[in-house]
Amino acid sequence: MKFRSVFDIIGPVMIGPSSSHTAGAARIGRVARNLFNREPKWAHISFYGSFAQTYKGHGTDVAIVGGLLDFDTFDERIKESLEIARKKKMKITFREEEAVPEHPNTAKITVGDDDGELELVGISIGGGKIEIIELNGFKLRLSGHNPAILVVHDDRFGAIASVSNILAKHQINIGQMEVSRKEKGKMALMTIEVDHNLEDLVIDEIAALPNITQVARIVD
Repeated sequence: MKFRSVFDIIGPVMIGPSSSHTAGAARIGRVARNLFNREPKWAHISFYGSFAQTYKGHGTDVAIVGGLLDFDTFDERIKESLEIARKKKMKITFREEEAVPEHPNTAKITVGDDDGELELVGISIGGGKIEIIELNGFKLRLSGHNPAILVVHDDRFGAIASVSNILAKHQINIGQMEVSRKEKGKMALMTIEVDHNLEDLVIDEIAALPNITQVARIVD
């Protein structure tokens, strides 16, 4: 069940004509910004399916850039996001892809600056709800509607248990957890959705564990 209440079906308070093409797109952009953990200097945005066909008329382009600027779905500044990005000298490129996606409302965002880059694929599933289905080549499922941590780690025995033990020590309940790896024994990714935002102390403890290479946080 994707929708928990009638308000999930109607969609969130938002700027724009469509919960799926506008609010969902803004949330995909904002998750990319959140995971990158800073404002990017550039962004390459590819639209697939319905997004590619209608993104200009439905405001998907301004919404997704608004998300990259850390604007929420109801922020009036979304309407001017392209101009705001230009004034900030954030280079934005859009591409309409012909490949047929698994979901009609699909966007791939690559953001970066002089210190690094990040790529994710997100889908807008209706009512302003989204799922992030790929991050830097890792397959995952992240709703973006709950606090979460993403833990990049070596695929070693005990890595998952050590992270879970720290969360248990701080009485943090795990709502959903998935693990993805590209190759056995190499790099892996834990995606953990929790019930409330995590304090810096918890993030620091996880980052200090053996076999952990990176921890990213998504706040509610």
